Amino acid sequence: MFRREKPRASMAIDSPAFYEFVRQGSTGDSVDAALRNDAVLRACDLIGGTIAMLPLTMMRKNEATGQIQEATDHPLYPLLRWQPNPWQTAHEFKQLMQGWLLLHGNAYARITRTMGRVSSLIPVDPRSVSIETDGGIFPVRYKIMNNKSQSMTLNPAEMMHLRGFSIEADKGVSRIQKAGDIIQTATQQQVAANSIYRNGVIAGVALTHPDKLSQEAADRLRKSFEAGYAGSANAGRTLVLEEGMKREFPPATAQSAQMVEMRAQLTEAIGRVFGVPRPLMFMDDTSWGSGIEQLAMLFVRFGLAPWFSVWEQGIARSLQPTFERGAVYPDFDERELLRGTMKDQSEFLARALGAGGHRPWMTGNEAREHVGLGSHPDGDGLVAAGEQRNDPSQAT
Repeated sequence: MFRREKPRASMAIDSPAFYEFVRQGSTGDSVDAALRNDAVLRACDLIGGTIAMLPLTMMRKNEATGQIQEATDHPLYPLLRWQPNPWQTAHEFKQLMQGWLLLHGNAYARITRTMGRVSSLIPVDPRSVSIETDGGIFPVRYKIMNNKSQSMTLNPAEMMHLRGFSIEADKGVSRIQKAGDIIQTATQQQVAANSIYRNGVIAGVALTHPDKLSQEAADRLRKSFEAGYAGSANAGRTLVLEEGMKREFPPATAQSAQMVEMRAQLTEAIGRVFGVPRPLMFMDDTSWGSGIEQLAMLFVRFGLAPWFSVWEQGIARSLQPTFERGAVYPDFDERELLRGTMKDQSEFLARALGAGGHRPWMTGNEAREHVGLGSHPDGDGLVAAGEQRNDPSQAT
């Protein structure tokens, strides 16, 4: 028989003291520095934003008929679908939690219950959480510490814990830490490039004089040139030359070409760390032809699907009693990401409805729902294309 663990006394969900406590998480670590790299930011924004935009709902399977429908009456449905807490939408909550998973390997949300039912999920900064195991491998307490040296201890029944890739049983692995060398190199390369544009002479020319300049004249010319043409803001300005001076355009150096190549390699390496293909990192040296659709599906199946499983099984473990698992379950709806072109969709639906002599396996209303339309009174039942539905009311 399932027994729900009695939660210990704690601050109320609407308590300003608790909100202030959670908000005071520690900041200023290597994660913040890593996010200054555009490739890291792009990968996290892509995965986090995609996870956030997909509907996450509770589904119910009818064991007698096999029919699957949204469990709109389940207490978790409005939390996962619309609003998990008083100040976040479902999109904002999922994006924040997924970002923590990608950067820290762990995402936490405090569970609050009202009359035994989950009433809200409050995100807690992973940098503020430490796991206490009493010498074992399973977490028995979560200790939250904010930057005011205040602490709070929660038991597993009070914390939803999502874990990413892990080599330990109690917590996930931070990609930022494990791939720190690659990210640090990319960040340093980006800083070096920024420094060149900030401090370098963007005119890209060499000046020659028909005579010999004195050291003082050369110094004055250098200062004048740097004052008028150095920095990205002065790029492209017209050079004014005197005393028979000429400008020459130096050829591109191997060093500059190597910098461009290294930047591309580092961007690809960071994309590999997060599981993002090259085109989705906006690398312009790849083709955007017809194969991009298959690449997008590959990304969904192997880049995003593992995260769907992390969320779905983590929610079931932390928020659902054991007796209802299977009959009612959380589910991401990734159909929007797997749809092809309008032509592909029309061919798929035509076959599903029985066109071309195929046996129908989708009703008209199911097809309408697939394209975002409402149901039709005459849209139920499996009827092949070209056939007429028998209507007893029309019999003579």
